[in-house]
Amino acid sequence: MANSRNSAPADRIAVVHAALAAALAVHVPPAASIAVALSGGIDSMVLLDALALLARPRGAALSAIHVNHGISPQAERWAKFCAEQCAARNVALVTHRLALDLAHSANLEAVARNARYDILRKAGADVVALAHHADDQAETVLLQLLRGAGPRGLSAMPRFAPGTPALWRPLLDLTRATLATYASERRMAWIEDESNADTHYKRNLLRHDIAPRLAAHFPGYPATLARAAEHQSEVSDLLDALAAEDAAGAALPDALDCARLTTLSPARARNLLRWFLREQGLRSPSEARLADMLRQLAAARSDARTRIEHDGAEIGCHRGLVVVHARSPSLSAFVQAWHGEAEVALPGGTLAFEPVQGCGMAASLLARGLVTLRSRAGGERLQLAANRPRRAVKKLLQDAGVPPWQRQALPLVWCGERLAAVPGVGIDLAFQAATGETGWAIDWRPATRGGKPSD
Repeated sequence: MANSRNSAPADRIAVVHAALAAALAVHVPPAASIAVALSGGIDSMVLLDALALLARPRGAALSAIHVNHGISPQAERWAKFCAEQCAARNVALVTHRLALDLAHSANLEAVARNARYDILRKAGADVVALAHHADDQAETVLLQLLRGAGPRGLSAMPRFAPGTPALWRPLLDLTRATLATYASERRMAWIEDESNADTHYKRNLLRHDIAPRLAAHFPGYPATLARAAEHQSEVSDLLDALAAEDAAGAALPDALDCARLTTLSPARARNLLRWFLREQGLRSPSEARLADMLRQLAAARSDARTRIEHDGAEIGCHRGLVVVHARSPSLSAFVQAWHGEAEVALPGGTLAFEPVQGCGMAASLLARGLVTLRSRAGGERLQLAANRPRRAVKKLLQDAGVPPWQRQALPLVWCGERLAAVPGVGIDLAFQAATGETGWAIDWRPATRGGKPSD
């Protein structure tokens, strides 16, 4: 790591350039496209300036993204400043303006951050460069400690998070003071966000009241805490490797054998479930919440109606498997006519129809009456074959392995006042197409779960 704290001011430009060049060599292919997350503050301006000098000679396509949150009265002035600075460096800039619900946001800082990251993840670049530095990393470690976080939380911000785009933090080894000296030596301009002085925000409180005292009494600050974050990152990686071993033979792409959780020690079971949830794109729950999840999943029957809400999704247990799925919608009863469309959007998903020969629902029979798509009302019955009795749809859904959380939204196909078919179950004997007859195959595509954890 470059020793930026002991460098003479005149050397700070070389220190920043050396750190950035090394980070480019490790994480960014020469011809990659890089988008700088540009607020206009001193940190992101230093990153923009240095990348404009170093990235282009490597063949990189450099651009910038400015997110106008609309919170500060100065927001439009900041957007104009970023446009001017990018134009001066011949860097293309895309500005996004947000419409945040400021009146009803309990944690405005978190809402703005999440909205900003949503935009950055949609950037049309290979890499998004973020200007977090060693002081930011140390503050993040302190905040996570005060929240009682485990190794993953204490690993703070990763230097490089793969993805499309990847998130890259090349300045984590450099202090705020080093970047300030660079900006001064380069005679750069930047903007000051007045909210950075508001100690109502916990990070600002640490920055202005706590961090200076730590730096005065612990000369290694903030580098020591940044180094501690690196150690915790290694621990977190080892725990993930252990979870992957514990999941061997018990995990599918989107499910986990519930029995495996009961055979492990409590600590390893917690580690495995935490890892599984993160693999499904969910944030890690608190320790108390995680313990409650394990208790419910361990007690769940094979086809239990266990529904644990977490991070905008539901965790259920179906046929002995822990499954993460979209939160079960609260649907009102619906009836919608079908007029031959290939796809019909319904409250809980999409029902697709495909013409087939010798199977499916007989097209000639459906043409004789009004075809409607209806929600389940209860008590429906279906006969799937001549040698089988007419059975309750509820029982047929259970036998077909349709998870409980998908049954509520499942549409039924009616012809007139007769039930013709149930997606995922089958077609009533009276409506099955004969050999050589034109039919309709149906495919139910339930609404999918979305969302990723923030970095």
